[in-house]
Amino acid sequence: MPGRPYTHIHLLDVEDAAPANGFGEHWEARVARTALAAEQTGVTHFRLRPGMRSPFTHRHVEAEEVYVILGGSGRVKLDDEIADVRPLDAIRVAPRAARAFEAGPDGLEWLAFGAHHGADGEPVDDPWTG
Repeated sequence: MPGRPYTHIHLLDVEDAAPANGFGEHWEARVARTALAAEQTGVTHFRLRPGMRSPFTHRHVEAEEVYVILGGSGRVKLDDEIADVRPLDAIRVAPRAARAFEAGPDGLEWLAFGAHHGADGEPVDDPWTG
C-alpha cells in the first residue's frame, strides 16, 4: 500500500480561507479536508470574532453536519430557532436546515464535521446575518 493509511496535521497550520473569500473581518475558517487527504469526510475549524455573526447563513442539499463548540460562547441559529452554545456542546444539523452562528464577547470557536458532498452548500437569504 503506497503511503501511510492516515494523515496527521495541526489545524492551525491549515491556511485560513476567510480572507481570500472576503470574510476575514468576521472569522477564521481552516478547511482541512484537502490537507488531511480526506476522501469521504471533512472538517473545518472556525473562530468567529467577538460580537460577530457568521458572514452568511447557509444550508446543504445532502450533507449532514456536526458542530462541536471548543471555546467561547455565543448562539446558533437553526432555521428559525436560536439557542445559546457553550464549550463541548455538539449540534447535529440535518440537510436543508439553515444555520449560522453569533459569537459572544470572547468570540466563538468550533469544529464542523461532515461527509463530503462536493459543492452542495447554498446561501440562504437571512436578515439575521444579512
